[in-house]
Amino acid sequence: MIGVAAASASKRVILVAGMAGLAAGAMSMAVGEYVSVSSQRDAEQADIGLETHELESEPEAELQELAMIYVNRGLEQALALKVAKQLSAHDRLGAHMRDELGIDRTALGRVRYKQRGSPRQALRPSRSVPLMALLVAPAALRIPVIAAFSLASLAALGAIGGHLGGAPTGRAALRVTIGGALAMTVTAVIGRILGISVG
Repeated sequence: MIGVAAASASKRVILVAGMAGLAAGAMSMAVGEYVSVSSQRDAEQADIGLETHELESEPEAELQELAMIYVNRGLEQALALKVAKQLSAHDRLGAHMRDELGIDRTALGRVRYKQRGSPRQALRPSRSVPLMALLVAPAALRIPVIAAFSLASLAALGAIGGHLGGAPTGRAALRVTIGGALAMTVTAVIGRILGISVG
């Protein structure tokens, strides 16, 4: 929106650009999330298929491999082998999935970042902030008002995202704000250059 505003576009054109960017961003995030989860699920299924084949073709070697995992975690050799045998008798593939591959069968293919809320979920309301800023800004102050509203929103929501993710809130807010300011500056310069050249 700032790039379009810097090209001296009308309020209606800036609003259309903002709505188009909002829709494109939402669709991009949705497709990205789907591709990410699908790729994760495919990789996990491939690992499980390979592990199943190895369990069928080399059961003793796989048992020893599982026992060595427990040895590396601090168990004595004899106890580690006993634990590996008992877990294998109960659910051989499940034991290897969990302890060798790091795959939780109950969460297979799901998005795993669900604890303490998702910063991505917290950031969703920020998408409409530039549009609201455009609606209240005087024509002569469109760019600074949009930028100020957007940066304030980014700072606040960056801090919230950092808090929800367990990171320092100040650092998270500063990182998001600086990134947003750089992006706005680049788009404003591009919009200004293209506006002058087209005009």
